[in-house]
Amino acid sequence: MSAKQIAFLFPGQGSQKLGMGADLAKAFPIAKATFEEANQILGLSISQLAWEGPEDELNDTANTQPALMVHSVAALRLLTDQFPQLNPSAVAGHSMGELSALVAAGALPFADALRLVRTRGELMKQAGQDSPGGMAAILGLGIPDVENLCASSSSEDEVVQVANDNCPGQVVISGHRAAVDRAVANAKEAGAKRALPLAVSIAAHSPLMLSIETEFMAAVEAAPITDPRIPIVGNVQASTLQSAQAIREDLNAQLNARVRWTESVQAMLAMGIDTFIEIGSGSVLLNLVKRIDRASTRIALGNPEDFNQAAELLAA
Repeated sequence: MSAKQIAFLFPGQGSQKLGMGADLAKAFPIAKATFEEANQILGLSISQLAWEGPEDELNDTANTQPALMVHSVAALRLLTDQFPQLNPSAVAGHSMGELSALVAAGALPFADALRLVRTRGELMKQAGQDSPGGMAAILGLGIPDVENLCASSSSEDEVVQVANDNCPGQVVISGHRAAVDRAVANAKEAGAKRALPLAVSIAAHSPLMLSIETEFMAAVEAAPITDPRIPIVGNVQASTLQSAQAIREDLNAQLNARVRWTESVQAMLAMGIDTFIEIGSGSVLLNLVKRIDRASTRIALGNPEDFNQAAELLAA
């Protein structure tokens, strides 16, 4: 397998599940050590939250985001240890997964990335408390139609906008609860197959995140981000981030800008990538990649079975 064909992908919020990373840590010392390191860095047992819950605490965004990163980095370290010949030509992460991608690209040490993602989760939780909002998945409409739906459902004081362009026919919207509710109610008339409110109180990737912008930008500025060793395909512009400054700008803008995942995958395909490896919890991103390009090779690496099944292909 040519390294020029590979991209590492890192999942974001919504991919978490109780028990994530437990089997990996039990089977491989390098994964266990990563969780133990994270517990020390954060001053709390993120491993216990990830493995045993309670589930409602794991689903608290202040915990979800670091837990997902730790699982991803544990799997990444194991991958690097077992298959040192794998050198991806790009990395990318969905929303908070972009911070995990920074670790893979050598742009931010794990400890600093983990502290930053914990801060991100805490601030987003605060924003959700200060300005409660909502999100919904719109299925069966293209981006222009969803943009029109959002525009017609927004008012001067209540805004809803595209939050995630996940793949063709799957778009997530975000904003003030009343505006989101109007969009859901109007979606079928606009031609949507389904409109599903999400069980969240945080309006991620919307103007409701502006209340935490100053604090988060300060945290990003303080983080020791360096130029990446591997190109990172950023969420906001769906293009490669080749400098520390570009990374900072993308992380800051990402709070209230859409995640351009469809375009990000298309950008990686244009780079010649045909093999996508999702590192961490689940295979949400691989399912999206499949909807964008069915010809691609897709490998999930999050538990021991994944590594066993992928061993022959990765060793080739």
